[in-house]
Amino acid sequence: HWKHGGIVGVFGYGGGVIGRYCDQPKLFPGVEHFHTMRVNQPAGKYYSTDYLRKLSDLWDFRGSGLTNMHGATGDIILLGTTTPQLEEVFWTLTHDFNQDLGGSGSNLRTPADCLGQSRCEYSCYDTSALCHFLTNEYQDELHRPAFPYKFKFKFDGCPNCCVASIARSDMSFVGTWKDDIRIDQDAVNKYVEQDPAYPSNAGAHKGRDWGPFDIEKEVIGLCPTGRMKFENKKLTINTEYCTRCMHCINVMPRALKIGKETGLSILCGAKAPILDGAQMGSLLVPFMEVNPDNDYEAITELIENIWDWRMEEGKNRERLGELIMRQGFQKLLEVTGIKAIPQHVSYPRTNPYIFWKEDEVPGGWERDVDEFRKHHLR
Repeated sequence: HWKHGGIVGVFGYGGGVIGRYCDQPKLFPGVEHFHTMRVNQPAGKYYSTDYLRKLSDLWDFRGSGLTNMHGATGDIILLGTTTPQLEEVFWTLTHDFNQDLGGSGSNLRTPADCLGQSRCEYSCYDTSALCHFLTNEYQDELHRPAFPYKFKFKFDGCPNCCVASIARSDMSFVGTWKDDIRIDQDAVNKYVEQDPAYPSNAGAHKGRDWGPFDIEKEVIGLCPTGRMKFENKKLTINTEYCTRCMHCINVMPRALKIGKETGLSILCGAKAPILDGAQMGSLLVPFMEVNPDNDYEAITELIENIWDWRMEEGKNRERLGELIMRQGFQKLLEVTGIKAIPQHVSYPRTNPYIFWKEDEVPGGWERDVDEFRKHHLR
């Protein structure tokens, strides 16, 4: 008995509150209103027990007491309250808890990140620092919907993709490295010899007996590039072909480490709409060094170029990925000023034609037929 639609919010914010109304309020007066509030989660989802207690007490007092930790966007979800309580909750969150609402509607949704370098040895950049910076930098876009449809940032410290950024965000920031995987040959042999102190997958599969560890079957045979070899008690990896899938590192974490030249890759256009089906992000920037000292200038410039294009060309309720599909990846490269490289190609082209612009052709469209015939004889 939920009625569709209905705008509700707090003063000055267009996002953060999702209106929920019952279409039979006289039959179900207890849920005549059942609004949902999205609260901006802390970076890495770190909480103190004191904060969680205060939040629970507030929602028991002002709302239904039901929460969702966390929504797909990452927010703290407070489920179910009435319209008169919205401003009261908002005042308490902002003034007493030093906490802001998250994003909802056709705006920038609440940026979400993994634990990053605070706890994970695989993390290639400080996810929490970048998440915190962009959350503050784009507060207006977060709270006042002005986009054709929603837009998501997600930050993964490594290709393990613990917040599934490559599958769920319009701009995905995935940590990576550009030098070689570091190999500790002694530790590799400890795994092969089944030293109890070196369990495969860091002991994550201890729930049952999987038999003796087999490096050929569990690591080398599962390398997607087929560029690993273990001979004479020595593991070699042709890292020129490495796709950074993380499988070998996950299986033997004490023997293999990420490289030292770390940064991030940027992908665009992931979405999971009901009609078209899911679409993974497309690689836009293969590698970028992350430098907080310059306020992430290269990243913000890239974001704003994409937003300018989307605001101009995007259709209502069209995600960035659908805009890229409609106008082509080449158009995305044009608006971002990025030159095409082989890493941008996801599969061989099925269309044999190349369309040039006049300024890309030496001499424009005016051709000397005699000069042309020298190279293209009949």
